[in-house]
Amino acid sequence: MNPWTKRLGRWLLAAAGTAGLALAAHAQGAYPNHPVVMVVPYPAGGSADILARTVGQKLGERLGQPVVIENRGGAGTAIGARYAAGAAPDGYTLLMGTVSSQAINPAMNKVGYDPVKDFTAVAPVASIPFVLVANPSLAANSIADVIAMAKAKPGELGYASAGPGTSNHLAGELLASAAQIQLLHVPYKGSAPALNDVLAGQVPLMFDLQATAGPFVRAGKLKALAVTGKTRSSAMPNVPTAIESGLPGYEVTAWFGVFAPAGLPTAIRDRLNADITAVIKTPDMQKRLHDLGAEPDYGSAEAFADFGRSEVVKWAGVIKKAGLAQP
Repeated sequence: MNPWTKRLGRWLLAAAGTAGLALAAHAQGAYPNHPVVMVVPYPAGGSADILARTVGQKLGERLGQPVVIENRGGAGTAIGARYAAGAAPDGYTLLMGTVSSQAINPAMNKVGYDPVKDFTAVAPVASIPFVLVANPSLAANSIADVIAMAKAKPGELGYASAGPGTSNHLAGELLASAAQIQLLHVPYKGSAPALNDVLAGQVPLMFDLQATAGPFVRAGKLKALAVTGKTRSSAMPNVPTAIESGLPGYEVTAWFGVFAPAGLPTAIRDRLNADITAVIKTPDMQKRLHDLGAEPDYGSAEAFADFGRSEVVKWAGVIKKAGLAQP
């Protein structure tokens, strides 16, 4: 075979390959061309599930494809998060991640995934601050009063929680560390029984989500001493933050955001970030979030990734100091 024939053959093969790739890309279509699954690492009915369904419906309208919610609860969020981490990084499997799935649980337990390396941070959605509430019988009207009481009687002032390693437990551990005090942790099997005993005066204090504590505060059955967000809550504008109350950097929120498996193409990540941000900024969504007791959140994927890494470091430190990490 002469050199010209060989050269022509190579050119035809290259052209055929290029055409084949173009045809494959055309057949696949632009993202998305079929439904997107959003995994919720909790059973149906909780805050993460409600937020996923609320945001997912509007996101689906912008994407032109339905967003299907898939509840995979269990193992303290590890089952759902691990499933999402192992999916293909093509934008068709997302995770409604939380502070528990992306920071607290991985620091406490062997969950089978790395919350930073195994995920692509896509977009923040919302946060629900906690509020430090007290039974009205307690002679404390601020965090400063609580700190003074704890210093006077180390290890005797109790606070209720939904159980070891939960956000409201760790909020107390963070307070003890920041203020250099000793508090008595009183764990329950869930927030509801814990709050009931605070209302009954069996335990004087609790860090509870403002959404559930708010009605009792407004009814005068609990005192709100401080909220734990970076800024004051729109639902409790007259209650100071812990930061304002003399604890610089003290921030604890139940935050929620969308993640994808590691390796998600930047173009898809940015498309999802833009669409989720647009959804969160709509007046009806902001009202819906406010009704749920949540503060809307939005920002770049890069900023959200930085925030996630900082939360991993923060809670790992708190958990290690409190001796809560599983061997």
